[in-house]
Amino acid sequence: MVRQDPYSCNRCKAYMCPFMLFIDGGRRFQCGFCNCVNEVPVQYFQHLDHMGRRVDVYERPELSLGSYEFAATLDYCRNNKPPNPPAYIFMIDVSYNNIKSGLVKLICEELKSLLERLPKEEGAESSAIRVGFVTYNKILHFYNVKSALAQPQMMVVSDVADMFVPLLDGFLVSFQESRAVINNLLSQIPDMYADTNESETVFAPVIQAGVEALKAAECSGKLFVFHSSLPTAEAPGKLKNRDDRKLVNTEKEKTLFQSQRGVYEQLTKECVSQGCCVDLFLFPNQYVDLATMGDIPTHTGGSVYKYSNFQVQTDGQHFLSDLRRDVEKSIGFDAIMRVRTNTGFRATDFFGAIYMNTTTDVEMAAVDCDKAVTVEFKHDDTLSEEAGALIQCAVLYTSVSGQRRLRVHNLSLNCSSQLSELYKSCETDALINFFAKSAYHAILSQPVRTVREILVRQTAHMLACYRKNCATPSAASQLILPDAMKVFPVYMNSLMKTPVLVGSTELSTDDRAFHRLSIMSMGVEESQVLLYPQLIPVHSMDVACDSIPAAVRCSEERLSDTGVFLLENGQSMFLWLGQACPPDLIQSLFNVPSMAHLSSDTTTLPELDNAHSRKLQSIICAISQQRCKSMKMVIVKQKDRSEMLFRQLLVEDKGLYGGTSYLEFLCSVHREIRQLLS
Repeated sequence: MVRQDPYSCNRCKAYMCPFMLFIDGGRRFQCGFCNCVNEVPVQYFQHLDHMGRRVDVYERPELSLGSYEFAATLDYCRNNKPPNPPAYIFMIDVSYNNIKSGLVKLICEELKSLLERLPKEEGAESSAIRVGFVTYNKILHFYNVKSALAQPQMMVVSDVADMFVPLLDGFLVSFQESRAVINNLLSQIPDMYADTNESETVFAPVIQAGVEALKAAECSGKLFVFHSSLPTAEAPGKLKNRDDRKLVNTEKEKTLFQSQRGVYEQLTKECVSQGCCVDLFLFPNQYVDLATMGDIPTHTGGSVYKYSNFQVQTDGQHFLSDLRRDVEKSIGFDAIMRVRTNTGFRATDFFGAIYMNTTTDVEMAAVDCDKAVTVEFKHDDTLSEEAGALIQCAVLYTSVSGQRRLRVHNLSLNCSSQLSELYKSCETDALINFFAKSAYHAILSQPVRTVREILVRQTAHMLACYRKNCATPSAASQLILPDAMKVFPVYMNSLMKTPVLVGSTELSTDDRAFHRLSIMSMGVEESQVLLYPQLIPVHSMDVACDSIPAAVRCSEERLSDTGVFLLENGQSMFLWLGQACPPDLIQSLFNVPSMAHLSSDTTTLPELDNAHSRKLQSIICAISQQRCKSMKMVIVKQKDRSEMLFRQLLVEDKGLYGGTSYLEFLCSVHREIRQLLS
């Protein structure tokens, strides 16, 4: 951590980094981005060694490292004042369904221990984050949990059309100081609403209440909203059921993915302005208009979690794993990001859990370790092979302790005038991440059929360009792929068979919207496994080896009647059992003598004291640690009805809801290439 504010270029405002060049005895520097010459501020000037180099170059991270961070001055703070530590507000839907399912009790019991593990600064004894609690159905209940109270106090706001916070002192408190009162409240909440018959809920006023609370406390923060139904109560943001699957594969299909404007659009702006991130935990039994409800989390750096037809017994641990990670993970608030480049190219588009009020500033109410921003650059001019392409990403944010900081990443990329070098250096996983996000953005304004056609044309164009300019001459009937892009067509075909782009009336509108919102903020590794799942043979694994067995191609051809396969894509996990699976393997994994003794609704994998069980458990644990969300285990027997869910993830095969096999897609792309070259 550099404790002083490093100097920046007077012209392009880039922060100084290893790309700058000192001249005139170290008294001036030439900016690596815009090439202009700047005076070195006298407070930063150091003596030079006998070689003319600054003697402090390795003592100052911004002069020697590609990535570094420093504490920002008051100039970078709102109203030139240091920010207050952020707050977490837990907002629990206590309508009939959530009470009867046991969800409210589950949440309250978990929070008693989870609040002990709020994020804190490295080396700090306790977290500086303050916490607050709201329950709601069609009205809102705020709780005073001030440490001096013997019992928590409830205040009700029934006028949801004009939302306000009825108390300031005692609403946002330190958990350490108010532990007894908070635990008392969490024990009382399930009983307070045990006899409720209220099924109508509000949603927009809940978010509004959280924003108003953070405004009053003059801090940023996060809202954890636990919600289960379409908000139909009379209130701002009331939603109607617009799930019309007759629109699929028509010009109006895009409306299914669009958020309803008005209240929600304004709320998003207010959230970003206040540094208020929203995480939405949804427990729907029917349509909830996820395209609208998920829009605020998506634009405030938040996450959406969805547990359809939630049951505490089968889904409880899956949900609690997500909640624990979400509360504990590293996070920064009230962030602004700017991307700078040297001359010749520029950043033109941004995709992620972000908000763009201008064309240059990327605003994020929060940014956490699970989010990624994908940036598209436009090549405007000739780039120097000698100087290369320089990129700087600077993120200003507030830490969990309330310190304003600036994190800077600098990257220098080689440039080449040879097209073959470009293809040789292609990062296929990053490329498909970009294509997925740009396609999912395009469907808000274009028919899905058009977006699919564009993806095929772009794939064919890239491969035709390679064949024409880089590949050795060969027969027209032969398909030539660059070495670095050999798996690109299989990724692209998988993308076109995702719920968003496949265009099937059999798929839930909310599931399609959820998939779209999820991938918009994904990093490269996460999107790669979502588009091409891992299929791991378990029956042939070496139980003495510590590593995860090598995955096989994601196709039905790789399955065998005598095999057991683990399949995961970062969101779902299946254990597939062939109908002729050896009884001794079934015994080792499930502690039953044969497949016939295994119930079709088995959802858990027992931990047994044998080599096969321990190895499989270690594989599942290792994979789970790599993923951003927990995955519920689904055990599938060959030829069972539930096998359809498993088979739709075998992405090299023909899609169950439409979409070609990998081989058919290659043939169609090859035809396009031949037309382009003819």
